[in-house]
Amino acid sequence: MRVKDIMTTPVHVVWQNAPVESAAELMTSKSVTALPVVDAQGALVGMVSEGDLLWHRVPGDPESQFRRDPDLAPYRRPGTVVEVMAEEPYTATPDLDVAEVADVMLRHDVRSLPVVEGRDVIGIISRRDILRTMVRSDDVIGRDVQHRLDEYADGVHRWQATVDGGVATVTGEFVNDTQRAVVTVLARTVPGVSAVTIQETTGS
Repeated sequence: MRVKDIMTTPVHVVWQNAPVESAAELMTSKSVTALPVVDAQGALVGMVSEGDLLWHRVPGDPESQFRRDPDLAPYRRPGTVVEVMAEEPYTATPDLDVAEVADVMLRHDVRSLPVVEGRDVIGIISRRDILRTMVRSDDVIGRDVQHRLDEYADGVHRWQATVDGGVATVTGEFVNDTQRAVVTVLARTVPGVSAVTIQETTGS
């Protein structure tokens, strides 16, 4: 399964020079926990999360900071997104395997990754997106695979698809290697499919 199969698009972004209040308002209104940050050309320059906003808008007691370091300058609350965002965020590409994205999220403790083509943000993928695909039952996944294969065969039930533990098995005849490859790709792109096995039969 690829990122493009489950990513959220269109994606909500915030301009790097926007007030932090705008980012907070957008997160609240759209029920998201992080936003890609873009420059004036729309290119990705960072990510800002709820944690980034809270960390900088609810600082520790400045008096205690002065007592630890008399030379510390007075605290100034940041006013724009660029001041609080995380620079050089981890990203994903549309054709990246979702398993690789999940590994990055777990190893680096991030909850979402912007999906980019070049520096253009075309979507976002979150832990919630990945979890949503994992909770689908084999029966639901199998019906989805079967539907896609039947559509490819112009409504003809040419192949039989079953799913067990996320592994899709497609049984039937194939006219050539190209058709076999297309069927494999179609089954592989169904959310929840972890692998595809082809069981080719021959006509009597």
